[in-house]
Amino acid sequence: MSSISYPCVFLRNEKLIRDFNDDSVISENPVDYLINLQGKGAKKIVIFDLSENDNEHDRALTCIRSITRKIDVPVIGAGNIKRLEDVKKIIYAGCKACALNMSKESNIALIEEAAKRFDKDKIIVCIGEDLEYTKNKELISQYTSGIISINSSICVETDDVPFNVVEKDPEKQNYKVEIDCKYKWSDLKLNSDGMIPVVVQDYKNDEVLMVAYMNEEAFNKTIETGIMTYFSRSRNELWVKGLTSGHFQYVKSMSLDCDLDTILVKVLQIGSACHTGKGSCFFNEAFKLNSSNHNPSKVFDEVMETILDRKKNPKEGSYTNYLFDKGIDKVLKKVGEEATEIVIAAKNPDKEEIKYEIADFLYHVMVLMAQKDVTWEDITEELANR
Repeated sequence: MSSISYPCVFLRNEKLIRDFNDDSVISENPVDYLINLQGKGAKKIVIFDLSENDNEHDRALTCIRSITRKIDVPVIGAGNIKRLEDVKKIIYAGCKACALNMSKESNIALIEEAAKRFDKDKIIVCIGEDLEYTKNKELISQYTSGIISINSSICVETDDVPFNVVEKDPEKQNYKVEIDCKYKWSDLKLNSDGMIPVVVQDYKNDEVLMVAYMNEEAFNKTIETGIMTYFSRSRNELWVKGLTSGHFQYVKSMSLDCDLDTILVKVLQIGSACHTGKGSCFFNEAFKLNSSNHNPSKVFDEVMETILDRKKNPKEGSYTNYLFDKGIDKVLKKVGEEATEIVIAAKNPDKEEIKYEIADFLYHVMVLMAQKDVTWEDITEELANR
């Protein structure tokens, strides 16, 4: 029987530590640390919550939720599971599965109930010795979708439940990004310097981050490692983006234009793309013509920016500020009223009325989001994880 190995990290006080019994901090920024693991090729990640009380547990869940919203690979949540409610919280935090500890009788007792409540695909078990599997083989087979072990000496023989070994020292793992590029360097049309320009976009929102150049070595290195590598014309040397700043760019897709003389790459960006600290290098606006923006995501972003600006810089006579001043109960009352107006408008055959009411409803929901510090990214990530 073969097994798959993937990284395991330990979360305590919103920091990643070395191990169950070693509080040495390996990262104070769990989100960026795990984005980097994903970028290096990790296909799945286990997070053990080592919190010691309910308050710490709630903060850990908030941290896990931040992680699952930023990375694409499946996250398995483990640790500090005492009741069915804890399983629900882990799944609602964006984890693809919850790992129940087979060394705890209370967790064993949860397996069947959790599988029936959330589906067996959401439930896996964590074992520390072979006996924990053999004693509960039928239960595991019927109600779980996998087994993980952080003890590499365990060798469970099972044909029907995937068995995976997790690595407690992620930095020592040899991750590999597998890229099968349809084009070779010899296929490309180069400029007079023997290079090709590269336009770089954020793969999530398509924002243009920067423009750089590649020579043959940079192109091949990017394909080999999955990390954006360029050729610096000013320094006349190969340049791995993020090697000094930590702001790596991990390749998500690569396209060539019609003439094969320009590359468009979409990346997972760590930190800022620009050396100035800006998210994008293109922040020096030269001019902007007056025009209506009908891109739905841009409209939502712009309205939210206006609402947030009113929250930060109150404006006399502003209806938005009136709502903020009245407080959460007033905002909730308006959300409820506008939802009712949608129901009434939906009975009208003319769709113009319902368009107006839905727009009104969304505006008040955005005020509520601003009051509760929820962003559109939070909402879209939540939807994407369902």
